[in-house]
Amino acid sequence: MSTVDLSSKIPNNVNLDQDKKLLRALEQWQPDYLKWWLDMGPKDFQQRDVYLRTAISVDAEGWANFDYVKMPDYRWGIFLADPVPDRTIGFGDNYGKPTWPVVPGEHRNTLRRLIVTQGDTEPASVEQQRMLGHTAPSLYDLRNLFQVNVEEGRHLWAMVYLLHSQFGRDGREEAEALLERRSGDPDKPRILGAFNAPVDNWLDFFMFTMFTDRDGKYQLLALAESGFDPLSRTTRFMLTEEAHHMFVGESGVERIVQRTAELMQQDENEDVTRQGGIPLDMVQRYLNLWFALSLDLFGGEISSNAASFFADGLKGRYKEESHEEHRALDQHYRMTVPKDGAVVEEDVPLRNAMNEVLRDAYVEDCQRGVDRWNKHLERAGITVRLRLPSKRFYRHIGLYADMPFDADGRLLERSDWDGRRGEWLPTEKDRAYVATLQKAVRDARGIKGHPFEYEYVRLD
Repeated sequence: MSTVDLSSKIPNNVNLDQDKKLLRALEQWQPDYLKWWLDMGPKDFQQRDVYLRTAISVDAEGWANFDYVKMPDYRWGIFLADPVPDRTIGFGDNYGKPTWPVVPGEHRNTLRRLIVTQGDTEPASVEQQRMLGHTAPSLYDLRNLFQVNVEEGRHLWAMVYLLHSQFGRDGREEAEALLERRSGDPDKPRILGAFNAPVDNWLDFFMFTMFTDRDGKYQLLALAESGFDPLSRTTRFMLTEEAHHMFVGESGVERIVQRTAELMQQDENEDVTRQGGIPLDMVQRYLNLWFALSLDLFGGEISSNAASFFADGLKGRYKEESHEEHRALDQHYRMTVPKDGAVVEEDVPLRNAMNEVLRDAYVEDCQRGVDRWNKHLERAGITVRLRLPSKRFYRHIGLYADMPFDADGRLLERSDWDGRRGEWLPTEKDRAYVATLQKAVRDARGIKGHPFEYEYVRLD
């Protein structure tokens, strides 16, 4: 097991003290990062004591410590999962060959692009969520928000380490650019669309962490298969922290649905907004939005880039070891495609369909979460169910980009879609109503055995 140096200015288990040039470069980047954090991190809470977990090990047991921390003092660090002895590339044309301990020259540009794109999502989400602390439903939720934020910051450190250690001057310039782009900025936006969308309220936040962070899980799982071993080890440890982010979203929406079900149980014909509840059709519209935005993050359904990533051993499938054939040659994947105003099924060469393979695994995972929400409605005797919209709905990337499919996947006339948009996506009226809520819900479990009402954030 690798040793974690917690005494260093930059906590790490990559022996930074043995590479003085790299250490100096990262220490020079650190002040710019802290300035970004103070400028764009959680607004007005930087000097509060927050009950946070901080990574102290890469061991599966006892890897984190919980204590009160002021966020600017959080021990952001570089943690890679322990190496797997004699690890070989598990897929593609390089199947069975030793993994690369350093970036291979022929894949330098492609790997840099993959790392920068992944790295760009981490600070983007912090920027999207920076104002939410002022409307937190409870200290429990406030603490969870800040936990997500600081860990996204650490994930940025993990990607920046790879850029600095593997890509020389180009990597250093990319690391600087990661702190210069801003979510939603018209001149310097973040790279991916979902990370420029506003997160205005806690329903947005819960849907974001449910769906968009779940996309992050699947992207990290695919990169964890990479033949570039430092990237694989980096993303494997990031997955340890990512699980909590998805829990925050799934359990947050679950509490909302449960409360709405309780109000509907009292009088199913009653308008739950009179009691401060969020109607199920409104919850559905937010679900539709964030699910659709997150689907775009997987890329086009048919992709030559995805085929190349797989062939070269750079980005694999989710749980590659579960597949029988690891080269994906002479195999096909059946998918629906638009053709002549209709939707038909076609067999696509499997390598070109790798984005869709990963997206379909993601959709199945999302469905399990929605099923759990629906159990509350079922137990309450309510017939309405939440559901995932069609993968064709409100897409901006891929085969269905900017095509007027409704939530059921039916192709409409553009004028009809525009006229019915408010049936499927949050309206200004929805957003105005949700902004009036932010009421504490006290019947959820706490962190590390503490009660829900524990002083997770010291505001006095």
